[in-house]
Amino acid sequence: MKITDLLKKESIELNGASVSKKDIIDQMVSLMEKGGNLNDVEEYREAVYAREEEGTTGIGEGIAIPHGKTAAVSAPGLAAMVVPEGVDYDSLDGEPVHLLFLIAAPNTEDNVHLEVLSRLSMLLMDEEFRNRLRNAESVEEFLAYVDTAEKEKFQEDKGTKGRIQILAVTACPTGIAHTYMAAEGLESKAKELGVTIKVETNGSGGAKNVLTAEEIAACDCIIIAADKDVAMARFDGKPVLSAKVSDGINKAQQLIQRAMSGEVPVYHKKDGEEADVSGMDESIGRRIYKSLMNGVSHMLPFVIGGGILIALSFLFDGANAGTDVFGHGTPLADFFHTVGNVSFGMMFPILAGYIAMAVGDRPALMPGIVGGLLAKSGTSLFLAEEAWISSGFFGALIAGFAAGYLMLGLKKLFAKLPRALEGTKPVLLYPFFGIVLIGAFMIFLVNPPVGAFNDWLNGVLAGMGESSKVLLGAVLGGMMAVDFGGPFNKASYVFGTASIASGQFDIMAAVMIGGMVPPIAIALGTTFFKRRFTKSEKQTTVTNYIMGLSFITEGAIPFAAADPLRIIPPCIVGSGIAGALSMAFGCGSRAPHGGIFVIGIIDHPMQYLVALVVGAVVAMAGIVLLKKPLPEEKK
Repeated sequence: MKITDLLKKESIELNGASVSKKDIIDQMVSLMEKGGNLNDVEEYREAVYAREEEGTTGIGEGIAIPHGKTAAVSAPGLAAMVVPEGVDYDSLDGEPVHLLFLIAAPNTEDNVHLEVLSRLSMLLMDEEFRNRLRNAESVEEFLAYVDTAEKEKFQEDKGTKGRIQILAVTACPTGIAHTYMAAEGLESKAKELGVTIKVETNGSGGAKNVLTAEEIAACDCIIIAADKDVAMARFDGKPVLSAKVSDGINKAQQLIQRAMSGEVPVYHKKDGEEADVSGMDESIGRRIYKSLMNGVSHMLPFVIGGGILIALSFLFDGANAGTDVFGHGTPLADFFHTVGNVSFGMMFPILAGYIAMAVGDRPALMPGIVGGLLAKSGTSLFLAEEAWISSGFFGALIAGFAAGYLMLGLKKLFAKLPRALEGTKPVLLYPFFGIVLIGAFMIFLVNPPVGAFNDWLNGVLAGMGESSKVLLGAVLGGMMAVDFGGPFNKASYVFGTASIASGQFDIMAAVMIGGMVPPIAIALGTTFFKRRFTKSEKQTTVTNYIMGLSFITEGAIPFAAADPLRIIPPCIVGSGIAGALSMAFGCGSRAPHGGIFVIGIIDHPMQYLVALVVGAVVAMAGIVLLKKPLPEEKK
């Protein structure tokens, strides 16, 4: 449906009064009423106000596009206003708004208005077009400018030449390997299928190849292959297909074919909250996992950077080993230890804060961080100072989810407040009640029992006999090879990083070596048993050596996806043996990442290398025994 099909002469005002944002919205609603699109003016007005509460529709460049979807709308409609003197509209760029378009949408499933919103947004990106509308001398001239621009712009888009058909976003919790492998999988399959595609990667270094507003407006469908939350508001009104990041690697063709089928539901907001991505129903467990991974992905840079710095402080202070000042005995060591501790100490508040944000949006970030800090620092309330209780990692997990759902509850509770108090929600009500409630929850309900559990668990780990530790190392190492970056892998890794905070460095060493084994085992196999691998698989030899030595387990994913029964079991066995040997040798790692590149700060480094070689050779032997030699390649 064209913009000019919805925009009527009586719904256009070229000389809007420069008053408040509320008054401008009221004037726009009156214009919409004149167009005959409303059956209940007040209900529609409330819907527009509610949309503004979610976030300003002042998109910058002097433009605002308020809108409301409700049963009070009898038919889709548009109203337009030019405000020559400008109005303070709380725009994203802080500048006054001079040009407004109001959209009225009936509460139906067809979402015709979203196509109009997309087309309108594209047109308004043109500065010359905006200036023409602002300077129009009559309503007829205003409509003529819209009609001409719409015909010129969308006549170009009738074919696919120069237009990207599918856009995609890939993101994994660590942002190291899955993110880029999924992007490569989608790009290669799209090329095979003759489909144009652009993929944005949300990796550990930030978003790359970012999708533009023009590309989003013009594409046919958007694929989100992610195991953590990505920015979704920009896709409002477009068909969006959601999938796991691993599906971008293993099921790229199915995703692209479904995206091109024309049967993908449109993504939109509902009930004043950010809706889940449409296109693939998510279970409660899946949503919890994504929220958890959102926290983990933001936490890891602090843990990795801080952990390595702390480990370096001990490396550069070897002369004071075994003394009370170990790690602080020299100025350089003290510098590394101080900075590293500050970074590492952010683990719990960042984890809790971003879990909360994934559940309850931005207002939940603050109580989540406070809850994480309380989990870290603990409390001695009503107790002797020496009875300080800290709930640690498990407390931070609980704090994150509790803060997120707490904020969702506060939003619903405060939704009934008078409109005059709307401005107090983000600056007063949410912060005050968020801190008070999460503080009481952590201090009285979480820290005491979870802190006691932590003390018990640390005591059990510290008191484990040699055989028990070897078994624990085997289990944790084997878990790293179960799904190569999936839930089992992440559970083992998060347990390892949390153990560093409690001084269990041998656990982290076992976890890391277990994650290094699979890519190295595959690289050894492609080096010494070439006949069992295809030409394309043999081309990954060097890459897998590098990924394995760098502790990037994901290098094994393509092989596991192509032949899971012959790859995964041997890798689990090899990783388990490596983890067990690491424990038996008393190896420890204060660094939560780095692989071979932090071998200098591993306890008993030579034994650690021996454990790595043994585990990798065992895994390789299992793989080559299970895989049959391929026929000789014809020359």
